[in-house]
Amino acid sequence: MRRNTAQIDLFGEATDKPSLPTNYRPLRPAHFDVFRIYLASGSLATPERRRFVRGICSLYPEAKVVECLDTPHNRIQLDGADALELHKLGKHTLVLGELKVAVRFSQEKGNACPNYWHFSPSGFCPYGCKYCYLAGTQGVKFSPTVKVYVNLPEILWEIDRISGSLGRPTAFYLGKLQDGLALDPLTAYSTVMVPFFAHHSLVRLTLLTKSAHVERLLELEHRGHTILSWSVNPPEVAAIFEENVPNMTERLEAMKLVAAKGYPVRAVMMPIVPIEGWEDLYLAFTECLLKTVPIQRLTLGGVCIYSGARRLMEQKIGPYNAISSNIDGNLNKAGDGRERYSEALRHRAYSIIVEAARRLSPDVELALCLEDKALWQRTGLGSHVGRCNCVL
Repeated sequence: MRRNTAQIDLFGEATDKPSLPTNYRPLRPAHFDVFRIYLASGSLATPERRRFVRGICSLYPEAKVVECLDTPHNRIQLDGADALELHKLGKHTLVLGELKVAVRFSQEKGNACPNYWHFSPSGFCPYGCKYCYLAGTQGVKFSPTVKVYVNLPEILWEIDRISGSLGRPTAFYLGKLQDGLALDPLTAYSTVMVPFFAHHSLVRLTLLTKSAHVERLLELEHRGHTILSWSVNPPEVAAIFEENVPNMTERLEAMKLVAAKGYPVRAVMMPIVPIEGWEDLYLAFTECLLKTVPIQRLTLGGVCIYSGARRLMEQKIGPYNAISSNIDGNLNKAGDGRERYSEALRHRAYSIIVEAARRLSPDVELALCLEDKALWQRTGLGSHVGRCNCVL
């Protein structure tokens, strides 16, 4: 039977639904310098939201605050002359608003993705990964700002409603359209979400991040219902393609800290980038990862990039980079519209890492991301199809 979360005392008193975080001190997240804040539609709609928004704005007295309460969060127009300038401005622009349809079911086609429920208490992120696939999506292309949605209680209540109709343990994924943890010092959303999932009999949280901001997580009761995943790559790859991002040492330390507190921990090695000497680099990094952190599941993936995101990447680092140079222009993009490496390169990369992982940590679960079943089978993972990062 589904537990009635309306009876859960998450915040010191019985409540009909979760609230925005209270009694916390917002902190500036690392890697996020805010030049301008927009208060979009819904941001000041209730006293609770106004209190929350005021706390965040007070952190940035140097930022210009613009009230545009009749404008939706995804219609904030910046002054950039082209896509690259818009992208750069957006990384320093914070939008506070509401997202009314924040819980969705993915509809991937043309690959073996099992599809899954995902939700968005925030949108986009401040990090500067050159290969960012979100940069090619329609919503980010028009308004590439960092967004915090202040209707978190309603989002969680919608998750509860959906879980009741499903009637079985289900993962809800945070990280498809944002970094799941990068803004947590600012919002303290983890202090609401983790207890919500911990006390719920059916829903589980799977979260993907590059952040090292795990301080709030360490003191929370999670009951194993929050699964934390980190996006990782060899430091040599990160140095080229991941700008303004916590380094790999910081990420590995964060993973160790939460694992010590009993959180299930996963890693996503994606996109694998074939820079010079990549085989040895990925073998060495796989060994470092598995010896440093008790990973339960490791998911591998190549580049899966939309044409708009590729153009933006090439504006930043030029067209002759290790990603663009290895994309197979002959592949049919009709399935999901993304560009990829050749199947031969993907198979070689996955096989090298899978073999090393099985030797180093025989119990670790292995999976592929956004790949077809034939490649799963060729890589020896045919029996694992559907058990990848975003699902239970």
